[in-house]
Amino acid sequence: MDAELPTLIEAFFTKHLIARQGASEHTIASYRDTFRLLLRYAREKLGKEPSQLTLAQIDTALLDAFLRDLETTRRNTARSRNARLAALRSFFGFVAYEAPEHSALSARVRAMPRKRHERRQIAYLRRPEIEALLDAPDTTNWFGRRDHALLLTAVQTGLRLSELSALRHKDVSAGLGAHVRCMGKGRKERATPLTRPVAKTLARWMQEQGEEPRKFVFPNRHGGRLSADALQKIVRKQAGRASGRCATLAGKRVSPHVLRHTAAMELMQAGVDSVMIGLWLGHATLETTQVYLEANLAMKEQALAKASAAKGKLSRYKPGDRLLNFLNSL
Repeated sequence: MDAELPTLIEAFFTKHLIARQGASEHTIASYRDTFRLLLRYAREKLGKEPSQLTLAQIDTALLDAFLRDLETTRRNTARSRNARLAALRSFFGFVAYEAPEHSALSARVRAMPRKRHERRQIAYLRRPEIEALLDAPDTTNWFGRRDHALLLTAVQTGLRLSELSALRHKDVSAGLGAHVRCMGKGRKERATPLTRPVAKTLARWMQEQGEEPRKFVFPNRHGGRLSADALQKIVRKQAGRASGRCATLAGKRVSPHVLRHTAAMELMQAGVDSVMIGLWLGHATLETTQVYLEANLAMKEQALAKASAAKGKLSRYKPGDRLLNFLNSL
């Protein structure tokens, strides 16, 4: 009898991702969405309900067609397509262990290549844009004060969207050695230092809320956790307001991830080592941090190109007379 796909998928999430690996909410949600898309695609192509599918039917031909459909029909980028493939590879690695009779299929799926893609230069804000964004919220009302504290924290710490929204009062230390603690990707906890101005702003904001360990630092109007959409909307709204003061912001798509890039570039331009920046941002590998080094180099090259060229006519070098050179050297 062929392996039951539903049983394997359920075990993959409950026994492997959650129990063994302690995967983050972000990883579980990403993998879940991958399988939702795949099972809907398989139902359409094979005419079977997901609960009736067998593992053998999810072969490399179907998966390859599914990944192509993501790009053509859903307009997914190569990066998104590769993320879906990573989830499938992880699942079939689990299958090789749980159902070794399907090890050949598992090996073929795990050998499916990632799609190469151009890596775009990262987007980040420069100092005048940062200042305009931080001045944008109307701090005469509760929402403006929350937004100002949120943006200031995001720009200085480089926390991810999910880390910002999950931040609670107990995670913030605004006294001596001020810092915030968060649980990042891969269930890795890290502490990020706070500058004195940011620590003071956060302390005032939490005091206004009524300090309580379990309260969210940046809550919604009801005191609950901000959704991803709501947090992104706050950033877009305040960037729109700031564009009135700083024209270059009008042409930029500002998001929480852009603020994370901005924090990294501020550190890079201040001379902080790339290894330290990777630790600061909670990167899994140094390769992830490399993009900031490349962006910083590109910025320096642009500055060099703007520098005025040396004046004068270029000519071929002619060595001086050997005897005169000798006499001049005496």
